[in-house]
Amino acid sequence: MKEMFADLSAQVKLCFLNDDRWKMLVKGLGATLQITAVALLIGIVLGIIVAAVRSSYDKNKETMKAHGGIGYVLLSIANAICKLYLTIIRGTPTVVQLLIFYFIIFAKMSDGVPVAMICFGINSGAYVAEIFRSGIMSTDNGQFEAGRSLGFSYIQTMRYIVIPQAFKTVLPTLCNEFIVLIKETSIAGYVGIMDLTKAGDLIRGRTFSAFLPLLTVAAIYLILVVLLTWLVGKLERRLRKNER
Repeated sequence: MKEMFADLSAQVKLCFLNDDRWKMLVKGLGATLQITAVALLIGIVLGIIVAAVRSSYDKNKETMKAHGGIGYVLLSIANAICKLYLTIIRGTPTVVQLLIFYFIIFAKMSDGVPVAMICFGINSGAYVAEIFRSGIMSTDNGQFEAGRSLGFSYIQTMRYIVIPQAFKTVLPTLCNEFIVLIKETSIAGYVGIMDLTKAGDLIRGRTFSAFLPLLTVAAIYLILVVLLTWLVGKLERRLRKNER
């Protein structure tokens, strides 16, 4: 037993204490959280916009087509652009998108962190859009009619009545998407960003010890996911109390 603890202590010293390698994990964790937070905001905003366009087209297509006019044309074009965006983003691997963003679209940028934020945000937005669209489409049409009868415009009805209800409906699914986003950021090392995973791999490369650095990285990701799940569960309970 003493030998086991002595060996573990030596491994901790080698991997984390020597040359202050633990700072690499702290820096990597900071980059991971930073990328995830900004990408999350981009994904939510973009997802809500795309979901609103797609659901508005699906719900009002026949009525607007019968009346014609510029409104129907503009909505059709916006819907076609949204569908193309969803097809491309959901049909290609995230790592390929990241490489394209870094080496082609933003090739002149030396800092990969903003590129990763934009890439993961756009990628997440496609999945968030479909999640929100399912929530909006499942909202009873009576809610739309009630909003319009109160004098709200279509946009105001969506903003104040439909989207808040849809958010409550899709919250568990949205939580899963956020968890996936946190873990997806682990590929940021492909473009030279020292995120949490890259930091663990660098320690492994310098110490030739894979066990402790990689298990530590896995444990940190696990803690983040468990914490996020707990926070969302608490939010769900509070939303249910407000409904009462």
